[in-house]
Amino acid sequence: MKQEMRRSRVLNKLRKGEIALSTKINLTDPVSVELAALAGFDCVWLDMEHIPCDWENICNMVRMAKIYDIDSMVRVPKGSYSDLIKPLEADATGIIYPHLMNLEEAKKLVYFTKFHPVGRRPLDGGNADAKYCQIDIQAYVQMANRERFVMAQVEDPEILSELEDIAKLNGIDIVFFGPGDFSQGVGAPGDFNHPKVIETREKVATVCKQYGKFCSTPCSLQQMEEYIKMGYNFLNLGADVIGLGQYWKDLMNQARKILSRSI
Repeated sequence: MKQEMRRSRVLNKLRKGEIALSTKINLTDPVSVELAALAGFDCVWLDMEHIPCDWENICNMVRMAKIYDIDSMVRVPKGSYSDLIKPLEADATGIIYPHLMNLEEAKKLVYFTKFHPVGRRPLDGGNADAKYCQIDIQAYVQMANRERFVMAQVEDPEILSELEDIAKLNGIDIVFFGPGDFSQGVGAPGDFNHPKVIETREKVATVCKQYGKFCSTPCSLQQMEEYIKMGYNFLNLGADVIGLGQYWKDLMNQARKILSRSI
């Protein structure tokens, strides 16, 4: 039986002009991924930049996403080129590259994460993404370039002078505006309504639309309509730890009220 790579749910929706939704997974357990899939998310955001997550955890969470036919994207640590391609070899649907600082760095990112003719990603084929050498090599190269995405994070003011040139690059599929670190970069940590944060959020959306890139950012339910109108088409809603933490807080608040009436 002929084998082929799993197609990206996120890219399929974005290419049809639809909105894709992800949620962030901070817990290193595939059960969180399964719950997100059961809730109906298109993608889970796994993290190796901030979270002490090992490769076995990542592989198991990617597998869980595939069982439910949703995408997984891994925010990679900034290190060697192998840190960029290991999630893709594990069959994550995309990678998120943090703190992209300039055009030269963007070119290197594309070089190491896209196959010929876009880049020179090291070619193996013996891992999960190529079905362990069961996909024809030419088909693998072509599908990996089309069905796997590279997302570049704009989260530092230093990148803004070259943002348009970066958006022109073939191989950068999605641009992600990260308001958290950007707010710190403009001297207002945590102030997501700071004028510079608002201005840059709008600029990222405008530049992406101008150069045909998909556009992503985290948002709340209250912000969804505003950000979609702005041009963002891949939105991250919440995180497992936020949902679980809020549920337990609400549960204990209600329990305390019951106890206060009963004692």
